[in-house]
Amino acid sequence: MEKLMKPAEYAQELGISRQAVYAKVKRGILTAKNVEGKLYIVVDKVIAKEAAKTTTETIEKPKASPSSQTNTSISKGDGADYKALLKAKDETISVLKGTVKDLKKSNKQISTTLKGEIDLIKEAFYEMRTLYVHQLEQKKTSIAEEAIDVISEEEGAGVEEERWIGLKKFFKQHKITNDKQQAKIMKRLKKAYNSGDDRIMGVEDKLKLNANKNYKDLLK
Repeated sequence: MEKLMKPAEYAQELGISRQAVYAKVKRGILTAKNVEGKLYIVVDKVIAKEAAKTTTETIEKPKASPSSQTNTSISKGDGADYKALLKAKDETISVLKGTVKDLKKSNKQISTTLKGEIDLIKEAFYEMRTLYVHQLEQKKTSIAEEAIDVISEEEGAGVEEERWIGLKKFFKQHKITNDKQQAKIMKRLKKAYNSGDDRIMGVEDKLKLNANKNYKDLLK
C-alpha cells in the first residue's frame, strides 16, 4: 500500500535533509505526487513504519555501555537497522555528489553565457566609439569649413574697407602727374560727389575714391 508523506516528514524519518529528498525525486530515486499544488513523497507503509521505528530508536535509545553496545551490534534486528541507515546515508552522499556535479555544470554554463554577454558589450562599445569618432571628425571638418568662411568674409570685409583711396593715390594709379590736369579732374570729382556719385565719398573734407570703380567718364 502507498502512503503520501511531506518531503520534510520523509527527510526527518530517514534522518536526511529536505534538499537530499528533493534531489532524490529529481534523480528518480523517489516517487513523488503533486496533490492540490503540493509535493508529496510516495512511500510504502511498511517501509515508512520501519523508517519511523529506526529513527525513533536511534533518537530515544539511551547511551549504552561498551559491553551493551557490543551485544547490540550482535543483534540481528539492530544490525539490519544499522545497515538501512548506512544505506540511506550512502544514498544521501550520492545524491549530494550528483547535486554538486549539476551545480558545477550550471556554473560553467552561466560563466559561458556571461562571457558571451561581455563580448557583445565590448563589440557594441567599439562600434559606438568608432561611430562617435567618425561623427566627431565630421563635426571638426564642418567647424573648420565654417571658420574658413568666416575668415574669408572678414578678409573680404577688410578688402572692402581698404578699397577707398585718396586723391594722391588715385592720380598715381591713373598716372596723372600734370598739375593742371589734376586740378581739372578734381573739379569733376567734386561735382560728381556733390551730385551723389557713390564712387566718391567725403572724409574730413577730403575726397575718397573707390579704387574698384571705373572713372573713364571723369578722366576724359
